[in-house]
Amino acid sequence: MRTTQELFSLKGKTAIVTGGSRGLGLQMAQALGEQGARLVISARKQDELDEAVAHLQQRGIDVSAIAVDLGHQEQVQPFVDEAMRRLGQVDILVNNAGTSWGAPAEDYPLDAWDKVMDLNVRSMFLLTQAVGKASMIPRRFGRVINISSIAGLAGNPPGTMQTLAYNTSKGAVVNFTRTLAGEWGRYCITVNSIAPGFFPSKMTKGVLSAMGDELAREAPLGRLGDDEDLKGAVVLFASDAGKHITGQILAVDGGVSAV
Repeated sequence: MRTTQELFSLKGKTAIVTGGSRGLGLQMAQALGEQGARLVISARKQDELDEAVAHLQQRGIDVSAIAVDLGHQEQVQPFVDEAMRRLGQVDILVNNAGTSWGAPAEDYPLDAWDKVMDLNVRSMFLLTQAVGKASMIPRRFGRVINISSIAGLAGNPPGTMQTLAYNTSKGAVVNFTRTLAGEWGRYCITVNSIAPGFFPSKMTKGVLSAMGDELAREAPLGRLGDDEDLKGAVVLFASDAGKHITGQILAVDGGVSAV
């Protein structure tokens, strides 16, 4: 019987973290690397990736970066091919890349809707499919971790955000997770989702500058997420400590979705 430390270890494992150059993606990449995983992180901007790689390498993490815009279908398979070349296999896939757009529903631009859906849903499907076929299904092992949001579990309070496409896309991530878990369980692949609440990030900067104190007060724990609060969740789902957990959505939101 393994110890708890052994169950949570990721030594010898490999991971892809999309949107891994900053914010929640960088936090999760660091957590996986601290547990011993070798990493490939991706994002659109090379300069941000360079900064993230330097940050992680300073902490002794084995990491490299690939600049890619996963919102464009034709870039997905070459990205997977290069990640496989570097890692040899992919044990863990963290689908974190995402975007949002604010506009009233009645005036929501179609191109904005498509941009959000293409990155948040379509690219997640294409990337997961490609990684599954290239590595996880043949090896009968994998951990897929999809980053949804508590915005995918409910609507927005009146007079707050106008993020119809984002909420819709994250609701799709929730059921993508549940459905794929049912299909890929026979391959010994777990599929779970982390649903963050409000964390300081580039995406939430505008909302938090206007409503951050109010949102913190409304949370049962009286605070927003910080730069450590996703670490435990992603390591649980990525490691053998979570090998009997699949199809689950874990809200990390200070209790907001529970009240």
